[in-house]
Amino acid sequence: MLSNEKFSTWAEIDLAAIENNVRLLVQSTEAQIMAGLKANAYGHGVIPVSQAVRRAGATWCGLARVEEAMELRYAGYDGPILVLGFTAPGRVRSLIEADVAMAVWSEAQLEAFALAASEVGKPARVHLKVDTGMSRLGIPAEKALKLAGRIEQQQGVDFEGVFTHFARADEPDPGPTIEQERALRLVVERLEEAGLRPPLVHAANTAASLTRPSSHLDMLRVGIAIFGLHPSPDCRLPEGFQPAMAWKSQLSQVQRLPKGRGVSYGHEYVTRKTERIGTVPVGYADGFRRVSGNVVLIGGRRVPVVGRVCMDQISLQLDGVADAQVGDEVVLFGEQGSERIRAGEVAERWGTINYEVVCGLSPRVRRIYDSKKTEQNPDT
Repeated sequence: MLSNEKFSTWAEIDLAAIENNVRLLVQSTEAQIMAGLKANAYGHGVIPVSQAVRRAGATWCGLARVEEAMELRYAGYDGPILVLGFTAPGRVRSLIEADVAMAVWSEAQLEAFALAASEVGKPARVHLKVDTGMSRLGIPAEKALKLAGRIEQQQGVDFEGVFTHFARADEPDPGPTIEQERALRLVVERLEEAGLRPPLVHAANTAASLTRPSSHLDMLRVGIAIFGLHPSPDCRLPEGFQPAMAWKSQLSQVQRLPKGRGVSYGHEYVTRKTERIGTVPVGYADGFRRVSGNVVLIGGRRVPVVGRVCMDQISLQLDGVADAQVGDEVVLFGEQGSERIRAGEVAERWGTINYEVVCGLSPRVRRIYDSKKTEQNPDT
């Protein structure tokens, strides 16, 4: 267990687990690996995680926003980076100067990139985003060849890649993903015929990386698997992947309350007898959802959260853990003794997905990093 002496609530991040997971992905393919580290590396901390994935063999980092890319560059990361989403016109110069590749899907963007490149005196690196069925960002597949020709002809722009994003690769029905892959391959065929194929073609997210080897192409863009979390209930990680995050706190007070005493705001919970109630310094401002039915671990046993979740605190019913005392570790998700609460279990209780659980930890939850080797446990 890592030190909790200075923190009310903290997340323990196992960098060895992250390296293990990336190595498994590297071993599964001949394609390059782009580590998807958007949203502060899914809440795990982008700077230390970027170092871990690089040590394990990932060659690229994929990020959603300019700010994320620049944070990595300011921290000294010098590997290839692609901003997968929107780049505001006023930030284009910064990315060109920092040698960060950008997604492009319109002629207006291309012109803005070229203008900024001429001002900087350095080419803009671009990856053409093709919409094959996500219906979010990207140029329609039937228009991709024309824009690719413009990119190739444009002074000050390096045509580095073409990519798409799968909408339903984590579902049992492979049909929609097959159709998206087919659409991208048709675009690539036309680019090849025109002599316009860029060095990198990429499409596979984590789910497709696991289930559709034909979609590996030149590079995989892998996110959730890096952190040892299943892409979906229908698309589970194979054996060997390790969860990288545990979220913890500690008991700040334990008191014995008489029958009929209301607990927390609104007194939604009222003691039915004399009960031991514990207080934990974590709440919805930390990312712990304000829903009923929450449970945590203490003393290696599950105990219920009672009363409303507050901004900074929760209350526990401790009658099932008679020896619980102030300072004891509380696990919100992770392992304690032989018991485990999975991030996926928390997601089910909150009516969401495990991605949102880990991304939702607020910045005030201190991340503590550990590089010791962890036991393998794919049940995340």
